[in-house]
Amino acid sequence: MSPSPDASAYLDLLARDASAVEFEGPVLAARAAGASAESLDALERAKLVALRVRAALARRARRGAELSALFQTAGDLAELRDLDAVLDAIVSRARQLLGTDVAYMTLYDEDRDDNYMRVTDGSASADFQKLRLPMGAGLGGLVAQNASPYATADYFADERFDHLRFINDAVREEGLVAILGVPLRLGSRVIGVLFAADRSARPFVQEEVALLGSFAAHAAVAIDNARLLEGTRAALDELSAANEVVRAHSNAVERAALAHDRMMDLVLRGGGVADVAAMVTEVLGGSLLVLDSADRPLASVGAVGDLESGVFETAGTARALGRSVRRGDLTIASVDVGAETLCTLVLRTGADVVDTDQRILERAALVTALLLLERRSVAQAEDRFRGELLDDLISREITDPGHLRERGRRLGVDLDRPHVLVVARHDGPRERVGFWASAQATAEHGLATAGSTQVALLLPGEDPGATARRVAADLSNALGRPATAGACGPVAALTGIAAAHREAQRCADTLVALGRTGHGAGAADLGFVGLLIGDHRDVDAFLDGTIGPIVAYDAKRGTELVATVGVYFGHGGSPARTAQTLHIHVNTVAQRLERVGRLLGEDWQNPERALEIQLALRLHRLRRP
Repeated sequence: MSPSPDASAYLDLLARDASAVEFEGPVLAARAAGASAESLDALERAKLVALRVRAALARRARRGAELSALFQTAGDLAELRDLDAVLDAIVSRARQLLGTDVAYMTLYDEDRDDNYMRVTDGSASADFQKLRLPMGAGLGGLVAQNASPYATADYFADERFDHLRFINDAVREEGLVAILGVPLRLGSRVIGVLFAADRSARPFVQEEVALLGSFAAHAAVAIDNARLLEGTRAALDELSAANEVVRAHSNAVERAALAHDRMMDLVLRGGGVADVAAMVTEVLGGSLLVLDSADRPLASVGAVGDLESGVFETAGTARALGRSVRRGDLTIASVDVGAETLCTLVLRTGADVVDTDQRILERAALVTALLLLERRSVAQAEDRFRGELLDDLISREITDPGHLRERGRRLGVDLDRPHVLVVARHDGPRERVGFWASAQATAEHGLATAGSTQVALLLPGEDPGATARRVAADLSNALGRPATAGACGPVAALTGIAAAHREAQRCADTLVALGRTGHGAGAADLGFVGLLIGDHRDVDAFLDGTIGPIVAYDAKRGTELVATVGVYFGHGGSPARTAQTLHIHVNTVAQRLERVGRLLGEDWQNPERALEIQLALRLHRLRRP
């Protein structure tokens, strides 16, 4: 049956999506126009049909909008990669879709077998935001346990839930009344619960439950994807970190191998301790100090700075442990053989020293120790050869001078050069004296042999007195007690070394007998005593050194200074009696004696000098025609 002309007005209302109130207009207009009861009935029936159509169209439009929003949300969630961002987006969009006051999500904690509040939107209570729901407790616990949605129009009046006090207190503080919860499921596993809630009583219709459930399904997939992506990122990060570790280890191993090869090359090429130190700092960076057995510097690269006493204690710890030890920004490696420390390496770096770099430093310490042992062995052998050669020159008959010269050449000693033979008397430890003598001989390209109470050195030079004084001073300093040295020379022939040794011994013994322990001298330095002990008895040298200036003065100016001094000493140092004997005025005697003092030195009348001068005057008279 076709609608009456009056009923067609409802089609216009439906077409322009009029409000529900406007649908009363046709009925009211017909009643005002005096329509019959039958017509009014027909209009009422048409109004009800039109309102039902309007409601259906509204539901369809709302469902279309919800589905559109749902698909849009699913697309948005699919684009998110960060888990926190995904969770925030899920809760925020759920609140928008259902138009509720609050939305929130709990996630399942496998370790504690409960659900904890993960993210909220619209919440104001701190206690509510930290809430944990045991399985089966409260609406959320029931949803998680049964994997089914639950809704309540009035939470506190609903007896379907296990109302725990702390849950009720948190819900009440948040002011929630109507709550809808749907499970977040992955297959048969519930990973959490998504909630929409209002602060006033209201029912949740089936369409809202279905909508939130559909959204929860998309959200669960998005959460799982985000977790997988996050796990993949974490795995990639771990793989990258492991790769960095492997790369760093590979670089460290390569650096260690390179350092090992370079150290071996240094040893094979005859490199020294300084070369090893330079190589270590080139590979490891920083600065390095190499100490000997007495903690004295052997080599350094860069400025390590002052070392505290604790560093040497740490070196002892390193030796005891057999590996390097860290102390602040220092890495210390030390090597000993038995109870003797051979060397200590102190490395200062601004950065941490990794294990492989510590092994490089330890290897460098071992190589340094081997070099020192080798150097010590070579030095000991060379010392033995030096001592044996000097012993042969002193105590054996020279039958093959060419062979002796060749032995000297191998030791870096030119036996054809002028040398001084020095004998030093001492009462120090033989080992220390031998080490000192060896060092002196090596440094000066000479020879040395040490005994328990004396040491003999054959050193290049031509001044026995100066050489003896230097040797006496150096050996006394090294021992910390006086050493006395006598010398003879210069010796230019191999056959004269034995005689020079005997004279040097007599000089040293004479110094000791004269109470001049700790001094050094040659025969010429001992005045007339040197004439007695010297093999050559060089009278001319003695005279020149004692009265030569006044003899030369008389010869040049025709004066009589020599005669005046002789008469002066003959009269016991009396100027008056000297003047009487020489038949000159006493003032003339005084003037001559003043001239003698200027020529011979102001101490010429001291007893020791006076004795030598008188002996020289007598020898001078005996040698005159």
